[in-house]
Amino acid sequence: MAETMIGVIGGSGLYEIDGIEDAAWTEVASPWGAPSDAILTGRLGGVKMAFLPRHGRGHVHSPSTVPYRANIDALKRLGVTDVISVSACGSFREEMAPGDFVIVDQFIDRTFERAKSFFGAGCVAHVSVAHPTCPRLGAACFAAATAEGITVHEGGTYLAMEGPQFSSVAESKMYRGAWGCDVIGMTNMPEAKLAREAELCYASVAMITDYDSWHEDHGAVDITDIIRTLTGNAAKAKGLVARLPALLGAERTPCPHGCDRALDYAILTAPEKRDAALLAKLDAVAGRVLAP
Repeated sequence: MAETMIGVIGGSGLYEIDGIEDAAWTEVASPWGAPSDAILTGRLGGVKMAFLPRHGRGHVHSPSTVPYRANIDALKRLGVTDVISVSACGSFREEMAPGDFVIVDQFIDRTFERAKSFFGAGCVAHVSVAHPTCPRLGAACFAAATAEGITVHEGGTYLAMEGPQFSSVAESKMYRGAWGCDVIGMTNMPEAKLAREAELCYASVAMITDYDSWHEDHGAVDITDIIRTLTGNAAKAKGLVARLPALLGAERTPCPHGCDRALDYAILTAPEKRDAALLAKLDAVAGRVLAP
């Protein structure tokens, strides 16, 4: 039976995790470039843990310059089985208030400057992202948030925008109304797509900081208000993460939703036509299905 290793990708405001035993910052080399930062590894509650600050310590990466492929590849190389994405978001729903958390289960991807796949010419693959998050992992995050006393909403659609600017009022009203989105952020795409290609279970925890710009009583997004809410949300997120080892356990069984088998029928390029250089880069991400 495999061993669980929880990988947490921390967004704005979350740059460290408390209570990790035998903690060490580990440099991981990836053929997709350098990850956002070194990765904090150790054990939490008896379960192996890896923590990666998405923007780097000191917040050096913008949403568009985060090395998403290198991050996911590095986590897979370390042995991570389950990825928890924690990120700051704006809300399109009155009932999803600043300080609340949302366990996201759907995305609309409006990013356009980012590499969105490990595959391409020389090794073509198509994975399904009809259901881009893992229900099992999302349920664990919801249970952890509830036990921590966090006001949490189960399910929601995340609009991924390119950024770094916040929405115009017209955009905000369109995303909220015609498009039916619940929260908006800048970082969960292509992260979720890449996690699926890497056969990693992925859950998204959106920490609400503001009402974007649609809310007439709250006006435009104010970065000072966001930072104030971020501080409180980060403390809640650490409490949520601390409860995950007990919920997920140290022993890892196959994902009941098939996240860890996403590449079973995805690769279309004939073996004799596959590019050797690309295959070498895919050794961690797709080694299970590409190995001779």
